[in-house]
Amino acid sequence: MPTNFTVVPVEAQGEERDLAERDAWRREEEEDNRDRGSGDGISRESSPFINNAEMDRGNMYEGKNMALFEEEMDSNPMVSSLLNKLANYTNVTQGVVEHEADEDSKRKEVKVPRMGTFIGVYLPCLQNILGVILFLRLTWIVGTAGVLESFIIVFMCCACTMLTAISMSAIATNGVVPAGGSYYMISRSLGPEFGGAVGLCFYLGTTFAGAMYILGTIEILLTYISPSAAIFKAEEAGEETEAMLNNMRVYGTCIIILMAIVVFVGVKYVNKLALVFLACVILSIIAIYAGVIKTAIDPPDFPICLLGNRTLSTRSFDTCAKFTEKNNETKTTNLWLLFCNSSSPNAMCDEYFSLNNVTEIQGIPGILSGVLIDNLWSTYSEKGSIVEKKNQPSVSGSEDAKFGGRPYVFTDIMTYFTVLVGIYFPSVTGIMAGSNRSGDLKDAQKSIPTGTILAISTTSFIFSVIDLSCIVLFGACIEGVVLRDKFGEAVNGNLVVGTLAWPSPWVIVIGSFFSTCGAGLQSLTGAPRLLQAIARDGIVPFIQVFGHGKANSEPTWALLLTAAICEIGILIASLDSVAPILSMFFLMCCMFVNLACAVQTLLRTPNWRPRFKYYH
Repeated sequence: MPTNFTVVPVEAQGEERDLAERDAWRREEEEDNRDRGSGDGISRESSPFINNAEMDRGNMYEGKNMALFEEEMDSNPMVSSLLNKLANYTNVTQGVVEHEADEDSKRKEVKVPRMGTFIGVYLPCLQNILGVILFLRLTWIVGTAGVLESFIIVFMCCACTMLTAISMSAIATNGVVPAGGSYYMISRSLGPEFGGAVGLCFYLGTTFAGAMYILGTIEILLTYISPSAAIFKAEEAGEETEAMLNNMRVYGTCIIILMAIVVFVGVKYVNKLALVFLACVILSIIAIYAGVIKTAIDPPDFPICLLGNRTLSTRSFDTCAKFTEKNNETKTTNLWLLFCNSSSPNAMCDEYFSLNNVTEIQGIPGILSGVLIDNLWSTYSEKGSIVEKKNQPSVSGSEDAKFGGRPYVFTDIMTYFTVLVGIYFPSVTGIMAGSNRSGDLKDAQKSIPTGTILAISTTSFIFSVIDLSCIVLFGACIEGVVLRDKFGEAVNGNLVVGTLAWPSPWVIVIGSFFSTCGAGLQSLTGAPRLLQAIARDGIVPFIQVFGHGKANSEPTWALLLTAAICEIGILIASLDSVAPILSMFFLMCCMFVNLACAVQTLLRTPNWRPRFKYYH
């Protein structure tokens, strides 16, 4: 065993090892140059850019050459991957699942129902616009606001939706429009965070619209089609409103479950039903005009009972008189018993009843009667006020507190101009119904502008020719007290528009019933798709679970949440309370759609080049 040895420091050992490795690499390089030498015996130039051996050996460090320290090697990107991302750069947010699905070749394509412009955009827009407000509230709005202010309300709402449709069409033709419709347009114009907040507001508005249409369906069913189907009944006078609200809650819950099942089964069934529902609406409108023409020749017989200038509800009595002659004997009527403490002519009676006469007037005197002059001006009132006829003589007297038990027709809410705008505005918000279902369209960039503008043009024609003419015709044909009678209590519980229609009021009742059902289905179809698009963008983390659905991208989880939120609106149980809520949501969305278009145009951003040029 050797006893003499030399101690070499660790640093020296490292230096000797590095020198040895460099000599070995140099010898290998010289041998390679000799092997690859040209025919003239001159070796090729050794260059860091031409066949450099160190370049080959450097492959082992690929992926780590962006690191400054060794511990950062696993976290820093490779230069090659960085350059690849720059080469394939897109200005569309990479988190959008629709674009990732196109780039992922491994993803299996699923069959999704593809619809054209007519079925996918035009019919949903038209069906939502010709909905519950036209049949259930337009006559009441005309009677309350008057013909002139009703003109202003309709013009304001129609102008708002037309301008929004033009801006939305410009945004839709500026880029790709996958599922999500108007939300996608806003988020890709003003940013996904900003668009997500607006999109949630629009989603809630669409969901509450479904609740409003379902409440309209129940109101038609229990008030005009089958009042005996009510589960809760008023035991005492004054409890009718509370009983009606409870009935609407129970029936509304059942109907929303049924509609959710229909939407879950497939959107194609909703589209098939849309044609049937729209046909019912068109027939109903034709019946209204036929009835107006008939009033000029032979006005219908709808007597209204008045006590002084106060309108009486005919549900509690059959004869509009204080006394009746029977077998040459004067007897008191059922109306007498409602105001007096006994049937005796000498009984103690309400002072107003004693001082005023009971008269009968025609509820629909006809288009040539001249009642238009009386209905030109507004008649706003407080909640619980009695519906009174203008210019009708009456003698005031001391009143009993709250008119308890009296068969008067009362107003159920306080009315003023902005409330009527809030109640009417949802009837013109159907312009977004087609854009919400953009993921189901064959060519969204073509169908959304074409279908939406076509539907808006049609409905603008409807508003200018049908809606505005209906305002004039209602004011010219129907007495003001009947117009302000929201639930038709003065005309034996009939729908006020139905009393005008020809050949039968049932044409309007059945048509409005199917119209509200169809509009509710359209809302429950569009709202889940909107929520699914917001969830897939990942803007709001806790709603990402609602981005999942069935194999054909049907938004199952989003449909469940939509039905739950819609149930909240149904629990409110009042159409007049739900309509202003969704009006605020829709007005906010309309504002931001126009804002997105205006900001892009004013800033002249390079990526703002819409193919639709007819916008300002």
